[in-house]
Amino acid sequence: MFVDHTVETAPPASRRVMTGVSERMGYLPAPVRRLAESPQLLDGFLKLSALFETTALDPVAREVLILTVATRNGCEVCVAMHTAKLTELGAPPALVAALRERQPLDDGRLEAVRAFTLEVIATAGAVDDTTLRAFLAHGFTTKNALEVVLGIGAYTTSTLANRLTRAPLDEQLADYAWEGSKA
Repeated sequence: MFVDHTVETAPPASRRVMTGVSERMGYLPAPVRRLAESPQLLDGFLKLSALFETTALDPVAREVLILTVATRNGCEVCVAMHTAKLTELGAPPALVAALRERQPLDDGRLEAVRAFTLEVIATAGAVDDTTLRAFLAHGFTTKNALEVVLGIGAYTTSTLANRLTRAPLDEQLADYAWEGSKA
């Protein structure tokens, strides 16, 4: 149902964004080709994710959040893409495996991110004081708690849109394929 757009076939408002992604990544990912149908969604997601990248959360903590949302929402493409990113960041294979298997993490600080992310989602943001204090006890701040909400928003948008459009896994990510969405 959803079209795999090229820069030439996409709505005009998506073309600039698609060109930028293609230049930055060296290819045009399937999710971008399909999300191009809605220039607002595509541009909005990319702006939100860029904002999330500027937060005070360190890169590995951000990727833990993203992979937590991706596995929770069953987005094969997002899991593969962010497994690759965590691997590039030098994350231990055991950390990546635990995230992909939806298991607690051995690293207490990163587990606090994972657990807090899941609780924010489960409670629609109405986490109790004990949960918030547990997150803060690992060196995070109330600013970081709000940044978690930003990350959840950005990557909920991505995961739901990718699943709706049935975006296929690009061959560039084949080594990071995940079957968890089929479990």
